[in-house]
Amino acid sequence: MVSHVGHAALACCSGGKSYLSPEYSYQHMSAAKSGQHRKDIRPGLIVDVILKKDQRTGKRTRGIVKELLTNSSFHPHGIKVRLEDGQVGRVAEVID
Repeated sequence: MVSHVGHAALACCSGGKSYLSPEYSYQHMSAAKSGQHRKDIRPGLIVDVILKKDQRTGKRTRGIVKELLTNSSFHPHGIKVRLEDGQVGRVAEVID
């Protein structure tokens, strides 16, 4: 059993063994960042955001960060940013 990994990463199978699920590997080992941590976002980065009007559908809008609007170091729905074109949304993924 892997004990140093968070419970979300573990999936149980018969025999009481645990393993890292493929979903965990893809989501957490890829170069992309989720946008939930303020330290990962800075002006000038290309990001995908979800605008308020698109929250129901999850449609993403790509843009360049102009400024960070969330003051806390972490937000579960993504750090709120203003893009260079003036649109405001929560970062779904950091592209570059």
